[in-house]
Amino acid sequence: MKRGFYTIMSAQFFSSLADNALFVAAVELLRTEGAPEWQRAALVPMFALFYVVLAPFVGAFADALPKGKVMFISNAIKVVGCLMMLFGSHPLMAYAVVGLGAAAYSPAKYGILTELLPASQLVKANGWIEGLTIASIILGVLLGGQLVGQHLSVLLLSIDIPLIDTGVDTAAESAIAALILVYMVAAWFNTRIPHTGVEMRPLRTNPSRNVLANTLALLPDFWACNNRLWRDKLGQISLSTTTLFWGAGGNLKFIVLAWAAVALGYNTTQASALTGVVAIGTAVGAVVASMRMRLDAATKVIPLGIAMGLLLILMVFIDNIWLAIPFLILLGGLGGYLVVPMNALLQHRGHNLMGAGRSIAVQNFNEQACILGLGAFYSLSLKLGLSVFGAITAFGLVVAGTMWLIRRWHISNCHRHREEVEHLLHIARQDHHH
Repeated sequence: MKRGFYTIMSAQFFSSLADNALFVAAVELLRTEGAPEWQRAALVPMFALFYVVLAPFVGAFADALPKGKVMFISNAIKVVGCLMMLFGSHPLMAYAVVGLGAAAYSPAKYGILTELLPASQLVKANGWIEGLTIASIILGVLLGGQLVGQHLSVLLLSIDIPLIDTGVDTAAESAIAALILVYMVAAWFNTRIPHTGVEMRPLRTNPSRNVLANTLALLPDFWACNNRLWRDKLGQISLSTTTLFWGAGGNLKFIVLAWAAVALGYNTTQASALTGVVAIGTAVGAVVASMRMRLDAATKVIPLGIAMGLLLILMVFIDNIWLAIPFLILLGGLGGYLVVPMNALLQHRGHNLMGAGRSIAVQNFNEQACILGLGAFYSLSLKLGLSVFGAITAFGLVVAGTMWLIRRWHISNCHRHREEVEHLLHIARQDHHH
């Protein structure tokens, strides 16, 4: 792997670490302010909001500037979101602004990989980036749990800056203040990312029109890319699978917190450790998949998605920590093994059809729309009076049912469009061997 790869990994690690710790701090902030349970569940879809709204623009933005610069700007936006939380904006609003930074960050982070590495190293690099992202999720959620926990928060609140009244009075606020420093570390790594030498694709602007008109001109291009990926006989299957996986996975971190509170009587600090357990399983699954799976065999993992949905429903019956831990590791492991080959296949098709930045923006749009939809479904279930267990059961049924439909769709493609599917798999096989 090239030297620049490790700088990107470090920047990605610290940025994601802070994102995940901030989620726990925001949950705790809403809890201490006495907000209802559904508002805490709504944090997940709020984070996804700008990913969906800005998807047509962030891919083109990532392709128009050096990727390191895009990542630096994105981290600055996240810091603004943290400051809004500290200075009295509604936590859901402020968290959406952090999501705005994350939305701009993502196409640059994945797009730079295809600029830096040959296709033969993409599955390996994906294994690395997923593994590290997952490590940052585990450590981030644990860090967030500890920052709002008794020991660390007392220590942080005792730090006094002379002559400045920071207005930081609660455990959640002191955690958010500490995380601004972590975002700054990530931003420093962003400034060290090398230029890949790939020429920038300038945004197609018309000088006679204003900024808004030029921005809206990007919409047809984005929808064309979105349609192209959905029409591709392998692209549509890998896109729908990863979309559903991230839709479920994105909401799982809150579901585990809510479940641990009801089933095991845990507080935020204890429950956050269990979210880490799911991520450990995902990391193991991701590593095993990156070693064993080939690009052209990726579609064979679809049934694991159905199993994931059914396992979610079983979670309702567990009220013992010693059963919960292996169960959550298994749940994560299935997900990790499912997502790595599917992600690589999707990137491979996207890269061939439209270029890296745009294809990842399309992927993000679909995944975050799914997080938004499933998150709204889950928080609405709670708002309408379903218990946490009832809402989790409904959620698991939706995931398993949709995965089953995707599997039927792929089988039908293989029958009706056999030559096209075999041709696309042949290209994937060649790319994998180069």
